[in-house]
Amino acid sequence: MPLHMVKLCVGADSVEDLRSWVEERLETARREGRPAEQFHQTRMLPKRGAEILEGGSLFWVIRGNVQVRQRVLEFRPFTGEDGIPRCRIMLEPVFVETHWQPRRAFQGWRYLKPEDAPPDVGHGSELGSLPADLRRELASLGLL
Repeated sequence: MPLHMVKLCVGADSVEDLRSWVEERLETARREGRPAEQFHQTRMLPKRGAEILEGGSLFWVIRGNVQVRQRVLEFRPFTGEDGIPRCRIMLEPVFVETHWQPRRAFQGWRYLKPEDAPPDVGHGSELGSLPADLRRELASLGLL
C-alpha cells in the first residue's frame, strides 16, 4: 500500500475554494503558454518519496479537517534563484473528497500511513450526497 502525505491548505476555506483557485492558476498558465501543471512547492524532498509515488496522495487539511486528496504524480527537486534547494510536489488536478478527519495545525507536511487515511466519499453515499455547506455545518457541530 502506498504512503501518503498530509498538508495544511492555507488560504482555502473549502474544497470548492481550493478547486477554483487551482483551476484559475491552470487557466492562467495555459493563457501564458506555460505548462498547465499543478504543484505544491516545499523546501524538503520527501525521504520516503518512492513509497508515495506508488499511488500515494496529498491529503489537504482545510479548516481543521482533512477534506480532500490529490494523487501525487512526481517530485521535482530544484534550486531556487536564492541558492536554496526546494521541491515541487506535482499533483493530479483531480480532487477526491474524503470523509472529514480532524487535524490540529502543524508546520510543513507529514507522512500519512494508508491505514490512518480517511476513506474517500463515494459517489452515491449518504455523506457524498450532502451539500458541502451542510457537511461543513455538521462537522463544526462535531457530527462528522
